[in-house]
Amino acid sequence: MLNTTMQSLGAAPSAIRTLFAYGAERKKVIGADKVFDYSIGNPSVPAPEEVGSALVELGQADPVAIHAYTQAAGDPDIRQRIADSLNRQHGTSYDASNLYLTCGAAAAISISLKAIIEPGDEIIVISPYFPEYRVWIETHGARIVEVPARLDNFEIDLPALEAAITAHTKAVIINTPNNPVGVVYSLENLQGLASVLTRKSEQNGRPIFLIADEPYRELVYGGREVPWVPSIYDNTIVCYSWSKCLSLPGERIGYVLVPPTATEHVALTQAVSGAGRALGFICAPALFQRIIERCVDLPADIATYERNRQILCDILDEFGYTYIEPQGAFYLWVKALEDDAQAFSDKAKEHELLLVPSDSFGVGGWVRLGYCIAEETIRNSREAFGALKRDYE
Repeated sequence: MLNTTMQSLGAAPSAIRTLFAYGAERKKVIGADKVFDYSIGNPSVPAPEEVGSALVELGQADPVAIHAYTQAAGDPDIRQRIADSLNRQHGTSYDASNLYLTCGAAAAISISLKAIIEPGDEIIVISPYFPEYRVWIETHGARIVEVPARLDNFEIDLPALEAAITAHTKAVIINTPNNPVGVVYSLENLQGLASVLTRKSEQNGRPIFLIADEPYRELVYGGREVPWVPSIYDNTIVCYSWSKCLSLPGERIGYVLVPPTATEHVALTQAVSGAGRALGFICAPALFQRIIERCVDLPADIATYERNRQILCDILDEFGYTYIEPQGAFYLWVKALEDDAQAFSDKAKEHELLLVPSDSFGVGGWVRLGYCIAEETIRNSREAFGALKRDYE
């Protein structure tokens, strides 16, 4: 017979992608310009010109060599180039052996969890959180433990997190800049987290890992800096993707970084490689490994997202919506106008507004808006937001 758990996952895809698929069909019926699709984090900024130039250049090279397998962890020279880039940015001393290239951040997180989870383990997440964390944690045999973020600023609630740690806690997953809220965890908050994890690791007699999910690292506003977590807490595993900073979401290219500061980092690196092998995530797309080799130091173009953020915030302010002003990423976390987030999302669809309900993010009463869309779409959605607000008056 079939694996019923996998069948249930396939029959009930993510709320984000379900809404995205609904929007695609709706656009066919009434026209794309009449659907205000805030559902999915698909970058609207084009990939840098250098990416296209690298594609043209590589297209002239030996096709057998360009499309051949690399090492399972990725081409060692390319991994070294990525390590060198990280070292320039963060004053570290990484080398190729610390990196395992992956099919995006999703594969990186799944591999990292597979590498560390043993029967009976618990993984802590900060709610609201990216819904697929639950899928990956439970698929690899651990129990998910949700710790609500602080309501005043949506940073990590350190006393609540410490209270949630047990002898079974294997890791904490953090995401900064955050999806879905857009918060950037402060240095002080992360230092407090490191103190808690260090203290609890000593009490438990084994390390508690910190998995830092960082695909939005470069997308920050107002001159903010995103602290480099491995420099704050030794037992950090970094999961990264170029999907957002280089606008390459469909190309699935990222990495797992196991810093040399991690406990038994050689064994952990081997476990990451073994998890990649067990899951079939070996040899990340070779063509885009070579693209990254040429484009690893390119800055992210955030001007469009910053402008979109301001336009959307102005519209929501005009009609009196409550929201959390994003410090990074390209999502807006908006308070629903009723307690039932799904019902509010359904009501929004009547005005062709596609807003993701917060239930799948582990909390109720909010919706997520991805503003990585055309500026014109945001401006044209103004009347729809006004009409939705009037529905509740």
